[in-house]
Amino acid sequence: MKKRLIALLVCLVMVMMPMLAACGGGGGGEEAPAGDEGGVKVGLITLHDENSTYDLNFINAFKDSMANLGISEENYMIKTNIPEGQECYDTAADLVDAGCNIIFADSFGHEAYMIQAAKEFPDVQFCHATGTKAHTEGLANYHNAFAAIYEGRYLAGVAAGMKLNEIKEAGKLKGDTPKMGYVGAFTYAEVVSGYTSFYLGAKSVCPDVTMDVTFTGSWYDETAEKEGANKLIQGGCDLISQHADSMGAPTACEEAGIPDVSYNGSTKSAAPNTYIISSRINWSPYYEFVVNAVKNGEEIPADWTGTIDTGSVELTELNDAVAAEGTAEKLEEVKAGLADGSIHVFDTANAITVEGKPLDSYKADVDDMGDYAPDTEVVADGYFHESEYRSAPYFDLNIDGINLLDTNFG
Repeated sequence: MKKRLIALLVCLVMVMMPMLAACGGGGGGEEAPAGDEGGVKVGLITLHDENSTYDLNFINAFKDSMANLGISEENYMIKTNIPEGQECYDTAADLVDAGCNIIFADSFGHEAYMIQAAKEFPDVQFCHATGTKAHTEGLANYHNAFAAIYEGRYLAGVAAGMKLNEIKEAGKLKGDTPKMGYVGAFTYAEVVSGYTSFYLGAKSVCPDVTMDVTFTGSWYDETAEKEGANKLIQGGCDLISQHADSMGAPTACEEAGIPDVSYNGSTKSAAPNTYIISSRINWSPYYEFVVNAVKNGEEIPADWTGTIDTGSVELTELNDAVAAEGTAEKLEEVKAGLADGSIHVFDTANAITVEGKPLDSYKADVDDMGDYAPDTEVVADGYFHESEYRSAPYFDLNIDGINLLDTNFG
């Protein structure tokens, strides 16, 4: 009898083991093992939370991608408000301990700590947006990604230029010639590339436009961004744009009745009377590319640059109530020119001068070794080749027509 009971118990255990394994232990997101769904469990580290338009853009794309890939909430994790310090490494290590074998981070200052984690955990893929060092670090499990957002900003600039022409024709300019204002976070190449491409887009349809730029010294500071926008408005700017992550600038524009081009998503609901359009990076194509690569055992490139064709560079819906007539049609025309190569954003042959001189040669600091030393010729065939030698922008020139109000911030 005793032997029969033991045998029965053994049979029950053998039957139950596959069922228990299929349940993944029955725990939440922290406990579900990697490999439940296609061999992956995915983590995302963000600098701020949903209150930041920048981070919200990453978070929304991440959730959409997980749904598209059929990855349930038990097999992905999002860690918000992670500073650009040792906390990033600690969070990455926690995600590894929780079973993640793919980890994304969204802020430039996270890079050193993502590299630290990549060296510590060679079996985990670490993917960092906006970073610069993957191609020189040479780690098989560390990767950078960005998108050709300068094309999106150029298109948004075209919409801005069309609006300025409308204001000019109505005789409502604040000064003698059209002037834009731009609220930037830092003087990094990423910001410089963005505001320059925006300006060049506006200039392509509004040739006499100039632009003032002010900096906040922070990616997310609603008070400083609103103050910066108000300073630009008081300085005679007819339209405002930004590379900063709060609603500060759009709010200032709505209160002052000044047209606004935002970034990373529509601000129409908060600024229906002034918002024109926004450019954004859609990170879903990259998330899905990486997850599928890991599932299929395929290589992930050190640098990945999304484009309009990959669906990575987007414009939000045009606010017809504010945009100038004919803007939608013009945007389609320019978009086609960018796609077929007849238009180059950083056109050194026709559109760009520096201190009154054409730009026919420039060495950029592509290999970011911390020495800010130029190492790569990036001007050829009449244009500056942005984001081709690494994914993150390296355009850092101050071109004619753009006036920097300040570069000193605390």
